[in-house]
This record gives sequence, C-alpha cells and structure tokens, in this order.
Amino acid sequence: MLDTTPLTAAVERFADRLRAAPQSRLQRGAAAEGLALARELAVRAQRIESPGRQPWIMPDAGVFTVADQLLVAGTDLAEAVRTGTAPPEELDEAVQLVEEAARRAGL
Repeated sequence: MLDTTPLTAAVERFADRLRAAPQSRLQRGAAAEGLALARELAVRAQRIESPGRQPWIMPDAGVFTVADQLLVAGTDLAEAVRTGTAPPEELDEAVQLVEEAARRAGL
C-alpha cells in the first residue's frame, strides 16, 4: 500500500493558496491552472477506479470553487492510488503535476 501523504499535502497546499488568492489573480490564470489540474487528477482517479469507462470531465464551477474542486480530485486520486492497482509512479507523477501547476499559477 502506497503512502499518499505527499499527494494530499501538495494538493492541500495549492488549494489553500488558491483560497487565499485575490480574485484578480484567480481571474488572471491561477483558477484556470487549478481547474486544469483538478480535471487531470479526476481523470487519473477515474481511470484507476473504473478502467475502460470513459472518464467524466469536471465542470467549470467558477473561480471561487476551484480550490474545493482541486481538493476533491486530489483526495480521490490519493485514495484510488492507495487502494487500487495504480503503479507506484502514479503518485510521484501526480505530486509533480501539482507542484508544476502551482508554479505556473504563481502560487
């Protein structure tokens, strides 16, 4: 069983920074980065949980909800990795995706 703490910690940090960001920064791209990441993490989780099924795409619910969307998607992926059949590198890749998105968002 994999330790998913690095992923959940990285997602929580980025989500906290999105929540604290001013509206202007969110609108200038930070929210878009967060949403793109949340969508990618959600798709990865769905592929682990339901292989062969077409993953659904997380909707754009607005700049003020993206932190929560990211937290849900990251937590879902961490749980899927922890309990599923994902290769160990899935966790490392996901942590790297979170860190890169946070850098691009300027957070």
